[in-house]
Amino acid sequence: MITEKRDMSVHEPGHDLHLEHEDPTIRFLHRIIRLAVKVLAVLMVIVIVWGIGDVIYVLYQRLTEPPFLLLQINDILATFGAFLAVLIAIEIFINISMYLSTNVIPVRLVIATALMAIARKVIIFDYDNITPPFIYGTAAVVLALGITYWLITKKSKEEAISSHCTQFFELCSYRVLN
Repeated sequence: MITEKRDMSVHEPGHDLHLEHEDPTIRFLHRIIRLAVKVLAVLMVIVIVWGIGDVIYVLYQRLTEPPFLLLQINDILATFGAFLAVLIAIEIFINISMYLSTNVIPVRLVIATALMAIARKVIIFDYDNITPPFIYGTAAVVLALGITYWLITKKSKEEAISSHCTQFFELCSYRVLN
């Protein structure tokens, strides 16, 4: 009974791709998708390494231009943007790795990655060249993602507490009966 509840909270319908599906065509298609995800994982590692090289290049370029070894605010923002792009790529790789190890799309991690991506965008905004509607739209996206993340996290905590309480009461009733 307890394991059924845990499995239901972990495997939401539509978020998983099982290799032991009853239909052979679906099984074959799931294998193709898993292979594609593995290829994406390899490509993401290449992107991460390339991004690290870009961060090093941007820093080198900014520090060797006059005034030497000093960064302007635009240089710092460009560096932050490059750093955050690498961190987002790492988060995407973690999403891919989790999917490969569990066959379940980690929805909370995807939302967290989207929050990090939009935060990067906000940090590197050039406020001289963007319009107020663009800022309002970005604010709406940040708010929507923040609320979504909060709701998903709240649901996970409630399910964990409910599961622990159920286990505790089952254990207590077992001890009373025996």
